[in-house]
Amino acid sequence: MILSTLRELLEHIKEVQEDTIKLSLESTMMLGKFIENSKVELDDNAATALQYQDIISQQLSATIEAMNSVEQSIRVFENSYQSDDIVVTSSLEKLQKKLELTLEDAKKKRDAFSGKLTHKEEDEIEFF
Repeated sequence: MILSTLRELLEHIKEVQEDTIKLSLESTMMLGKFIENSKVELDDNAATALQYQDIISQQLSATIEAMNSVEQSIRVFENSYQSDDIVVTSSLEKLQKKLELTLEDAKKKRDAFSGKLTHKEEDEIEFF
């Protein structure tokens, strides 16, 4: 079903984003150690650049939360669909049986009526 493929795609994107968050954190830690070991003072632009790493991670985390919500909604729909599909299938089977009985009854009535047409007694067929 297309929704399961979509759910798998969302899961893949989340994994990539989580990997990106980890890399960003590791990068920030490495730069922090370098700055500390080198005793370099950061200007405003460099400090802002380091803060951007954190902002990027926060944004990726927010999109991961949104994707989790979408995935959960898809799972709920899939579960409902499976339950509904079982009910629909059962209902269709019952309908099929009723239609078969109705067809059988109609054929019996037709055969009974046809018998009167070929019957040579004085019984007349009355048409409405």
